[in-house]
Formats: sequence, structure tokens, C-alpha cells
Amino acid sequence: MPVSLDSRIDGIVGDKTARALSRAFGMSTVGDVLGHYPRRYARRGELTPIASLPVGEQVTIVAEVRSASLRPMRQRRGTLLEVTISDGDGVVSLTFFNQAWRQNELTVGRQGIFSGKVGEFKHHKQFAHPDYELFDDEGEARASAAARQHVPIPIYPATSAVTSWQFQKVVALVLGALDTAPDPLPDELRARHGLLDTHTALTQIHTPSSFDRIEPARATLRMQEAFVLQTALLQQRHFVRAMSATIREPGTILERFDARLAFERTADQVSVGDLIAADLQGDWPMNRLVQGEVGSGKTLVALRAMLQVAQSGGQSALIAPTEVLAAQHLRSIAGMLGPDLAPELIPTLLTGQMGAAERRKAALRVASGQALIVVGTHALLSEKTTFADLGLVVVDEQHRFGVDQRESLRAKGSTPHVLVLTATPIPRTVAMTVFGDLDVATIRTLPPGRAGIATHVAPLAEKPGWLSRVWERVTEEVAQQRQVFIVCPAIDADQKEASTDAEPTAEAGPTRWGVVQVAELLARHPSFRDVRVETLHGKMPAEHKDAVMQAFSRGQIDVLVATTVVEVGVDVPNASTMIILEADRFGVSQLHQLRGRVGRGPVPGLCLLVTEAPASSPARARVEAVAATGDGFALAEVDLELRGEGDVLGDAQSGSRSSLRLLRVVADADLIAEARAAAERVIDEDPLLDRHPGLAAALERRVGQAERAALAKN
Repeated sequence: MPVSLDSRIDGIVGDKTARALSRAFGMSTVGDVLGHYPRRYARRGELTPIASLPVGEQVTIVAEVRSASLRPMRQRRGTLLEVTISDGDGVVSLTFFNQAWRQNELTVGRQGIFSGKVGEFKHHKQFAHPDYELFDDEGEARASAAARQHVPIPIYPATSAVTSWQFQKVVALVLGALDTAPDPLPDELRARHGLLDTHTALTQIHTPSSFDRIEPARATLRMQEAFVLQTALLQQRHFVRAMSATIREPGTILERFDARLAFERTADQVSVGDLIAADLQGDWPMNRLVQGEVGSGKTLVALRAMLQVAQSGGQSALIAPTEVLAAQHLRSIAGMLGPDLAPELIPTLLTGQMGAAERRKAALRVASGQALIVVGTHALLSEKTTFADLGLVVVDEQHRFGVDQRESLRAKGSTPHVLVLTATPIPRTVAMTVFGDLDVATIRTLPPGRAGIATHVAPLAEKPGWLSRVWERVTEEVAQQRQVFIVCPAIDADQKEASTDAEPTAEAGPTRWGVVQVAELLARHPSFRDVRVETLHGKMPAEHKDAVMQAFSRGQIDVLVATTVVEVGVDVPNASTMIILEADRFGVSQLHQLRGRVGRGPVPGLCLLVTEAPASSPARARVEAVAATGDGFALAEVDLELRGEGDVLGDAQSGSRSSLRLLRVVADADLIAEARAAAERVIDEDPLLDRHPGLAAALERRVGQAERAALAKN
């Protein structure tokens, strides 16, 4: 039976190896193995800088044996073989217990690939029991050594159970067995870019005969990746547009609301509002993402959409990521509707923390269709919650919700319209890659009358005395009847596993400041004797959190020491200052979101980013980037460059999308745009891909069943 990319690997590599690959990488098919591309390529004779090896990490290096000595162990029976290897600059020692026979292999001058976990012993780097494969450049092999000098050695992402060269041997077996590898790319696209066929591209990326063979293979597989991903997204959009939706015409409810608005809508609010109004009257369900800076008026835009749906008796559900935010949304919606419209539309809160009687009453209003606007958290997703006529689902801060949670809400209506709001600006390339099945609209302009925010870095690594100035600044703001947020990366830094709300960053060591530590410090600080300080974090009961937040909103608290629970949607116009401690522990978008909590009224905002990160570190670069600009869209691009691509399509962004392999969202922006245009042409002519079997098969492999389901739910 011919071997294809969908064939199982156990018949090719044997059960034992297949089980090891399944455990290490989740691989089961030929396509899985051949989609695991080399991380880099080494040359024979090219030696990796040992000096920069990171302690504690699994690494693979090319090096040469410098010495080998065997001695009996002091404390117990047996022998210890110590071998030093070098890259011509640094040295690392290898240790083997009771394996004296290895001394015959590891002779001075032999070169090879060594793989292991980097440890440290008496300030010297070492590998304990590493795996290695020596180059056979002796005797007979010397003749071919010169020829092999220019053959690249693929170095694969590996684990302690499956080393790079073990994987290389698996690839050789699998490639040798592969019969057919159909092409997902249209012939015209492949010819225009001079790309290879799939079989050749896979052969050249895994077993290149020279270094100049690698890039053509990468270019082919990169275009395939972009094209297959865009086809998946556009096919999903096509399927959504094949559904029929209830047309929701605007009417007198919206007119009455607009008439009582105390301000003019901004140009962006008007243009995005017009797009949504047209979507709600279209033949298929709206599937739109609205991105806008913190405070740009996304809630107003969403509320006007809800009123358009309410005109025909349709209900709208707004789902928020936290209880605090849901309660605040309800208060602000009721306030915007005013005494005339609120009693007609009966905006209703439904959250998991409500008392049983109160919740039953709210659920009844929703099920009967009496409540035309429903605001809630995950409680809206419970099976007990039913709607009379769910016409619009609004998801606030989409990255806080899993795809499955959004889908269970959407399933409560018959193809309701969907509006996703995010204050985390999304770079154009990411929007095209991650949210390619949604129509994206942007609100850039902020309403007039905002005083703006000044952002400064307090660099404690160079100027440790600045911390006392930070506390002084807090008391100065309070003396002017203003309020201050102090955000910490953890609840309690002294707990062994400090519960941290900050985004994990590679450089992070132990946390110094938790909410508990800051509250204790301020309680002892003489300048804070008359200052009203409260704490807020995610582990507090919901009623307590809401009570603290409302007291802060009413001005009964001067300083709120909190974790990132204040990151989204908290609106306190009198809050002038945001202090972020250990700012280097937060991501760029998180810092920007937190900063957006101040400067929301007529009082000028101040944001102090306190960091001990050294001046030239990547962590410090993130903090400096946020201080340099207040433009969230510019920061989103910076963030992408600083973070590297990472898994741009990871859970945090979009539920469940495959990670990118060769595709780089920033560097390959033009290629992604071209792939999208080509995919649009294919989907327009052949939406079910009946005439494109190679593409259909690639789609099935790249975006498996689970992910297709996830895409459908987005």
C-alpha cells in the first residue's frame, strides 16, 4: 500500500519508536514527522559557542574532544569517566559513571554532536550522561570527509527521550518510504514564485545536500503554510455567510437613544456604527471584531447595536471576563439608557455569584424575553440559561474566553449576530492570520476632553533611590484629592509558588512585590498614616471585589493595591496615577491596558513603570517601548517584534489554532496577503475544494478536526 502523508508511522519505524515519538511530540502520521522541521543546521567543523550555553536547558552542540580521564569514585564503588570538549573557545565537561568503555570512542581530536541538559559544578558547565554521535572522519571515512564538509547537519527541536540525531534517523526512514505528497498550491501560484513540489521541498528541508538547497525548500513550505491557513479561514467565513440570519432593522428605540446622548459621537464611532448597522440588516450573521484603544467608545458602539436588535424584540447578551467588569458594564449601560429607555429594555445582570433567589428572578426575565439586554459572565453559558430570542452576542475582551465558551452562548440563539470587542490592538498581519474569518473594524480616535497620560520609567537597577520618590508621588496625588492604582505582579511574593497575574517572561526570577508586601509596607510608612489603602486581587470573593471596586469608584479609597484584575474595563475618572511594580514582568499589551485605567477624566494621567531590569535587557526594552508611545496600534507591532513570533495563534489569542511553523507574521506580511488573495480566488470558485484534492487533504492535516470545530465556533 503506497505511503502518503496520512499513513501511520508505526508500520515504518516500529512500535517502540512510534510510541516514543507520540509521547515526545504527539506524532502519529508521516505528515506529523515531516512537519517537524530542523531548528537550524550545523556544519561539520562549525563549533557552537559553549560560553553562552544556558544552564538548565536541553541543548545540542558540535564540539571536539580535548581530553578524557578515567578514575575510581571516592565515595562508592565504580569508575567516573570525565571528558572535556571544546568549541575552540569555551569548554564543557561530560561525566559518565561506570561506562569506562566510552574512553575508547571519545579519543582526543574526535568531533561530534553532543546533546544533554546543561548543568554547573564548581562554576564549570557540564553535561551528565549526554547523548552523542561522533563523526566518523577517521581512516576510510577521511576520503569522504572533505566532500561531507559542506553537507548541513539538521538540528531538530528535541527532548531528552528523542535526541536530534535519533529524530534525523526517523526522518530518513520516513522520507525513504514516502510515495506521494500532493501539492496544496495552485500550479499558477507555484510557477509564479518558482516554488518546488511538496516531495522535493520536504526532502531538501530535512536532508539538504548543500546549504543553498535549504531556502528554496523553506520558501515553498512557508507559502504552503500561509495558503492552507488562509484557505481554512476563508472557507469558514464562506460557511458562515451561507447561513441565514434574522434581519434587524433600526427604529425608534435607537433614535430616542441618540437624541438623549450628551455628546457628539466621534467620526470613528459613527463609521464603525454604520458598518455594524449594515451587518445587522445583511443576509448572513454578522461576524465582526471591533478593536479600539482603551476608552475609545467600544461599549457605546456595542450598545447601539443592541438597541437596533431590540427594535424587533431581539435580545442581546454581553459576556464579560470578570464579575467586576460585568457589574460595571451593567451600571454604565443603565446610566447611558437613562430613566426612559432602561425600564423598557430591562438591562439584567446574570452572574455565578448571585444569590439563588436573585438569580432565579434574573433568569426568568431572560427566558421570558422581558430583558432585552443581558450582561453576565460564564453564568450566561450554563445550560439553565435560556433566551426567548437571542439576536446578538457581544464578547468583551475576547482573549479571556475560550472558543468553546463563546460557542455555547452562540448556540442559545438561531444563528445570532456576533460582535467581538477588544482593547488589545491587533497588528494587521495578525488580524489577517488569526482573525481572518472575522470582519475587522477599528476605532482609533479617542473622545475629546481626555487629559492624556504621561509615562515614565523608574529604573531601580541604576537609581535605587527612586523607589522612595515613587511613594512620595503617591501621597502628593492623594493630597490633591486624586486616586492611585498600585499594580503588583503577584498576590503574595513570599509564597513559594507566588500566584502571579503577570504574563510569564523568560527572564523572570522570584517576585519581590506582591499585593500583601506592598500593603504591609504602606501600613508602616509614616507618610501613609492618613491615606485610605485597600487591596484587590482575583482570590477574593466576588462580592468583596465588587464592594472594593465600587468604594474606589465613589472615592472612598485613595490607593488601591491590586493585581491585574484592574486590567480591563475599570472606569474611575478621578484616578490620576498608575504605579506598576516590577513592570518588566508584564507584557507590552498588558502594560498598555493597565496604563489606560488612568487619565480617563479631566485630570492628567501619570503612569510610573518601576523596574529593576538592567538597561540593555529584553525585559527593559519592553518597558521602555511602552513609555515611548501611547499609541496601542504602534505598540502591538513593537510587541510582536520584541516577543518574537511565539505562538501568535495560541490559545490566548484565538481559542485553538495551530502554532506557526515556518511562517513569521511580521516578516512574511506580504506573503500572507498574497496567499490570502490566492485563497480567496480558490474559495470563490470551489468553496468545498472538490477540484483541489491536494489542498483539501492539506487542510484536513494542518487544521485537524478539533481545530476545524474551533474555527467554526469563532
